Amino acid sequence: MPTTDDGPDLTPNQINALVVLMAEARSLTNTELKELAGFALTGKDNARLVAAGLVETDRTQRPFAHELTDRGWKVVRELHRAGPPARSGSATRSLVTLLANLHRSLDRLRVSHGEFFKQAGIEEPAVVADAPASTAEVEAAIRDAYRELAGTTGEWVRLADVRDRLAGHDRSTVDAALRALARRDGVRVIPVANSKSLTARDRAAAVRIGDEDNHALSIGVA
Repeated sequence: MPTTDDGPDLTPNQINALVVLMAEARSLTNTELKELAGFALTGKDNARLVAAGLVETDRTQRPFAHELTDRGWKVVRELHRAGPPARSGSATRSLVTLLANLHRSLDRLRVSHGEFFKQAGIEEPAVVADAPASTAEVEAAIRDAYRELAGTTGEWVRLADVRDRLAGHDRSTVDAALRALARRDGVRVIPVANSKSLTARDRAAAVRIGDEDNHALSIGVA
């Protein structure tokens, strides 16, 4: 797999490790990895993924435990774009094909990979209250704030940064506008998959949709 702006050159085994960590959406020990995938994340594979900032490895315990970083989540979501490594076997090629179709389906459903794979019970669909009259104005303000913060269309920005630019608006009105925006074409409001990366500021800025706190906003082309 060639190196891209989104991620480093990866071997089939490294790809497999990232995909299993994504699918489980939690920290996995080497024992668990061996049971689930038939291999442990050790040696050069582990060192490569840690050095690339894709995996965090807890070496304070035995067996070692591994978890995807935010960058790791980003890279594994985009693995299908570069295609499989040149010398991949049929299993890795099939896996990349599956990832491509998974990405397309989740994008159509406007569900994040983190939401899809997270370890949780079945949730009831989000109930969105009728928006107050001022919501449309606040929606426009949110879009303006997003354009100021995002380098490119569709880039993820933190809600904490968006709220900083909406300090003059009532919190409940901003929340209602964010919930309304989440239903618009091209707009996604999602939780940050790696909760360890969240700051107190991120948690305070979260918007509750259904039974979940969401921390990031992306606005693409409708």
